Amino acid sequence: MNKTITKVFLVLCVLLWTGFAAIAQSIVVSGTVTDKLTKEPIPGVSVTVKGKTIGSSTDQNGKFSFTTTEKPPFTLSVTFVGFNTVEREITGSSTNLSFELESGAILGQEVVVSASRTPERILESPVTIERMGAAQIREIAAPSFYDAIQNIKGVEMSTQSLTFRSYNTRGFNANGNTRFNQLIDGMDNQAPGLNFSVGNIVGITELDVDNVELLPGASSALYGAGGISGTLLMTSKDPFKYPGVSFQFKTGVNHVNDNNSSAQPFNQLDVRMAKSWNNKFGAKFAFSFLQAKDWFGTNQSNFDRASNMPKAGNRQSDPAYDGVNVYGDETSYNMRATNNTVELGARQAILNASGGLFNPQTVLNNLPAGTPYANYIGFINANVPAPLRAAVTNQYLPFYYAQRNPGVLPNQNITRTGYNEMDLVDYDTKSLKMSGGLYYNFTPTIQLTAQANWGTGTSVYTGSDRYSLRNFNIGLYKLELKGEDFYIRGYTTQERSGDSYISSILGAYISEKDKSSTAWLPQYIGTYVGARLNPAVTEAQAHAAARSAADAGRVMPGSTQYENYAQQIKNTYISQTNLATGVYGAKFNDKSNLYHYEGMYNFSKLFNNVVEFQVGASARRFDLNSGGTIFDDLNREIDIDEYAAFGQLGKKFGEAFKLTVAGRFDKSQNFEGRFTPRVTGVWTVAKNSNIRASFQTGFRNPTTQNQYIDLAVGGGSQRLIGGIPEFLNKYSLLSNKPYTEVSYRQAVAGTGPLVQYSFDPRGVRPESVTAYELGYKGLLGSNFLLDIYGFYNQYKDFITAVNVYQLNGTAFTKFGVPVNATGKVKTWGGAFGLDYVTGKYTFSGNVSYNKIGDLPAEYNNDFNTPEIRYNLGLSNREVFKNVGFNVNYRWQDKFIWFSSFAGGEVPAFGTVDAQVNLKVPSVNSVVKIGGSNILNKYYITSYGNPEVGAMYYVSLAFNP
Repeated sequence: MNKTITKVFLVLCVLLWTGFAAIAQSIVVSGTVTDKLTKEPIPGVSVTVKGKTIGSSTDQNGKFSFTTTEKPPFTLSVTFVGFNTVEREITGSSTNLSFELESGAILGQEVVVSASRTPERILESPVTIERMGAAQIREIAAPSFYDAIQNIKGVEMSTQSLTFRSYNTRGFNANGNTRFNQLIDGMDNQAPGLNFSVGNIVGITELDVDNVELLPGASSALYGAGGISGTLLMTSKDPFKYPGVSFQFKTGVNHVNDNNSSAQPFNQLDVRMAKSWNNKFGAKFAFSFLQAKDWFGTNQSNFDRASNMPKAGNRQSDPAYDGVNVYGDETSYNMRATNNTVELGARQAILNASGGLFNPQTVLNNLPAGTPYANYIGFINANVPAPLRAAVTNQYLPFYYAQRNPGVLPNQNITRTGYNEMDLVDYDTKSLKMSGGLYYNFTPTIQLTAQANWGTGTSVYTGSDRYSLRNFNIGLYKLELKGEDFYIRGYTTQERSGDSYISSILGAYISEKDKSSTAWLPQYIGTYVGARLNPAVTEAQAHAAARSAADAGRVMPGSTQYENYAQQIKNTYISQTNLATGVYGAKFNDKSNLYHYEGMYNFSKLFNNVVEFQVGASARRFDLNSGGTIFDDLNREIDIDEYAAFGQLGKKFGEAFKLTVAGRFDKSQNFEGRFTPRVTGVWTVAKNSNIRASFQTGFRNPTTQNQYIDLAVGGGSQRLIGGIPEFLNKYSLLSNKPYTEVSYRQAVAGTGPLVQYSFDPRGVRPESVTAYELGYKGLLGSNFLLDIYGFYNQYKDFITAVNVYQLNGTAFTKFGVPVNATGKVKTWGGAFGLDYVTGKYTFSGNVSYNKIGDLPAEYNNDFNTPEIRYNLGLSNREVFKNVGFNVNYRWQDKFIWFSSFAGGEVPAFGTVDAQVNLKVPSVNSVVKIGGSNILNKYYITSYGNPEVGAMYYVSLAFNP
């Protein structure tokens, strides 16, 4: 890989020197921006060269200054939320300029970069793009900017905990969403060992966010593998444009009217400091700390693992009860099959005790079938040697009798009594984020940046299990050189799991340490048989008596013994588990890293901007390190290398139409190379009115876990393995063919034969999508913005998973294996959004529709998206002097959620976020009172995850 990276960098360096040779003499642009009505300076106003990203923002005195290589004449664009945009052509002096802004609408004038990797007005974007700027972020109603993203058109969110949320667009939402990219200042925010973004656990603090841009749908042609459902790009503030010191303190409560808790406080402190010297050297530092009580996972619905959906029953009515948020009850045991195993073991133990001279089965077989139980007792007393009578009567007879009289023991599965998630998971949420950067301007347009983002904390996320993340941390470290027409960057993502553990394994192993299943099961079955010998005892009563006897003395949450067991298991790695010696571990040890290098050059200026031409290349390595607790890397190193190159060519035909063609080639070491093209067109039908059309493709490689996982889950009842050929051979799944889950369960119940499952010897492969979109965005007048689009997607080789049962000797082993679904999956939908500004009021609304077509027979439907959802918003920056407000209502329809953890219905819900703010200009501060879900109607966004209630807060922000 090192040789390849060296070659890539040599090519990029040549391109860079080509660009340096074209650097022109820079000029200084400076001036002041004031409010036309009040004549007061306006801080935070964006002043940019039109059509470029070069520019600055005004300081507290309304002043701005920056340098550019653009030669006059050029046009300056001055924009600020709530004011009309001012554009002025600069032909002479560019210093000491003066601008006055009038209140009004600036709809559709924002400049975006991510849609084409080049600056353009959002109205002229060739694909659907959404944007939140710094001014909007300051006025959001949600507790944080990251929470507010769900109010954007077409966006849905899965809330797994207070600080762990996953975003998605256009279907196939997921807890850990591997189909949706998130980039922070160009750095991929995914955890290398998980392959999905960890939300905003590490990332940008609210005071340091400059803007957020969202690309719904496929975006692999520009951003590579993974962006099959969308790409979110978050950009932090530049210290040259945003100098100064800011802080924000927020305090509030959640768990209001929660049946499981009294109201709980939460506190958050954000600080940002930035400084620049002589427009050459800049530095910044940002800090955020949050402490709160997390949302609780309390779904105790009975879960059917065959259908992956809930079923009727509870612990009292169903002996095989498996609670969704109850752990340690995942493994089921068939009473008849277990009885036969116990009978064999007890028989062998008595035979060994007698020195091989006494076989109780041979002796008891002398009695005829149908002999009453009481007669067996008399027979034993008369025919069994005195030293063995107690063992034969108590340890052997119940199981022998049940085996010889099948009517006594039902063909019923049973599970051990589990523990609630609330007693296993650490809900004391903490989040500490720090970021900083050093910036050096070689020229007014060429900047070198060294940047670090680091975050740690305690949270909960949902994968195939509920994972308690304790002292988890992840760091992103970047070195980048960039100019107007190029960038070259290298960064690494360093993931450390800290003291994190798997909750279901913890629950199961606490039970095992307390009483092993080899002791618990015989006690349960023996008691059950004894109870059923009484004709007056019902089956339900016998099960109750059996569980009561087997659970007698069970260690309970809160007790010293329980805490001792829990601490031992939490602090022991999964890979150290040894059932024979009684060593149990639930802790995983993920120290995986990602190394990424990329560069891009825009040759447009060399073609006098007649055409837009960009090329780029990248290389990355996943360095997996879990010590055998997640991946099959206990005794070896696992690295995955990937390479890519892309190009884009765009041309404008007159003033009415622009055509852009792009393509990207990606190669991963375990899979064949893949080309993803993109074609877009924008037709200007009238001033500020554009029709856009696009053909895009996207793909994602099987995740690092899809490829190399080797992990026991579900309380140890199932092994998840990678789907590449290496693992199919390691576990002989090609030669010793396993059986389908449906047929296994039917065979156990005696209702059908076992049916073999055949794996594709090629193993799991990348999935892909072909996406078509047609949309319109335009201004109707100066204060009404309309955006509407429709899309049609076709997916191939969907990565799903199958559960199979492999017979080894007389025992079955359950495997979960990623595979590709055959056939194609089609989805379609659209969205409609409008914004209307009148005076100082802004009305906004959007509605989204998503639908999935017919599915392949073996595909588990994880579309996980409501057909209809909408948002309504109303805001006013200054309804009274220095007083503003913002309120947003969000609603979505019910839908079925399916994941590797759990499946079930997510009910429809609506929720209101609102805030009122008071500006205090004399001290440049803002006081805000608000809340999310202020009506406090608890809801879930995804099945198996916690219910989310209200969060009420008050905040004080200085120099926001």
